[in-house]
Amino acid sequence: FKQKTAYEIMPSLVGSEMCIRDRMKGMTNKKRILSGVQPTGDLHIGNWLGAISNWVALQEKHETFLCVVDLHAITTEYDPKQLSKNTLSTAALYVACGIDPKICSIFVQSQISAHSELCWILNCMTPINWMERMIQFKEKSVQQGNNVSIGLFDYPILMAADILLYDADYVPVGEDQKQHLELARDIAQQRINAKFSKGENILKIPQPIIMKKGSKIMSLNDGSKKMSKSDINEGSRINLLDTPEIITKKIKRAKSDSYMGMEFNNPERPESRNLLMIYSLLSGKEVSELENDLSQTGWGTFKKIFTEQLIESLKPIQERYQVLINDPYELNKILIEGKEKAEAVANKTLSRVKSELGFFEMEK
Repeated sequence: FKQKTAYEIMPSLVGSEMCIRDRMKGMTNKKRILSGVQPTGDLHIGNWLGAISNWVALQEKHETFLCVVDLHAITTEYDPKQLSKNTLSTAALYVACGIDPKICSIFVQSQISAHSELCWILNCMTPINWMERMIQFKEKSVQQGNNVSIGLFDYPILMAADILLYDADYVPVGEDQKQHLELARDIAQQRINAKFSKGENILKIPQPIIMKKGSKIMSLNDGSKKMSKSDINEGSRINLLDTPEIITKKIKRAKSDSYMGMEFNNPERPESRNLLMIYSLLSGKEVSELENDLSQTGWGTFKKIFTEQLIESLKPIQERYQVLINDPYELNKILIEGKEKAEAVANKTLSRVKSELGFFEMEK
């Protein structure tokens, strides 16, 4: 078997265990970050530009824990045959987009039982009226009708457990997730620390890092709606693994308007604003510069320019992804190492919580 491994082809992605330990030693004084994405279908450019690219920028200066949140993925209907596949694909895309497993812990949520255990404890401490005011549940429950699960209602508590388990200093969030982080902060401070702490806080209170730039990439079919993996219309989003042919077709069909030229601040032109922002993020050019350059450019011409930029920007991600997904040994190694480090931190926090809350501890 002579096929090259991901390490041989992409030495920057993985390193020896000694190298990893050495790098981790230097992280003790770094502030800690926790974040993650659901493995529900393919990741799209909204996930990349709004979340993962921000993690890449933060990873060098922060101790970073990145989770593939597969327990969250089953709060709505899903295909069991695809869950495991999508979980591996999501982890591989983290790395392909620039997350460095030598300095970041990449792990799968369901493989660390402390997430579920702390979630139950927090369930018992959280007033139900706090949950009833969560905006995302109200929106998603309308979409699902009579099929709404308790898990979807309880989703924010599991998210709080995810965050609080790792003593996260910061959590990168978009505006739409800010309410969930506030809930985690309230539970930690008002329902755990205030009631049970005898001195130092039991749980660390995390601070938000609000991602402004690119935090809300909108649908290609409706510039007023966020791009989403759950949208039944595949044409509403560009997936990171879409082929150039598919990308070209989707951009051609993307909603446009009757105006000439591209504008960013015209409230009557949400689609123009959305594509200009994406183009700005991909090209590295300021929106004001693009507005000036494209002030007399029609939609047809702009879509061709935009498509070329998008295909070119996704090409290196897709190439790195193919190398890694075809080398399961290296991908498994990354996830095992990530799990070991994450589990040590999570179990320490869970043990502290259970001790302070009065759970019986077996003598060793």
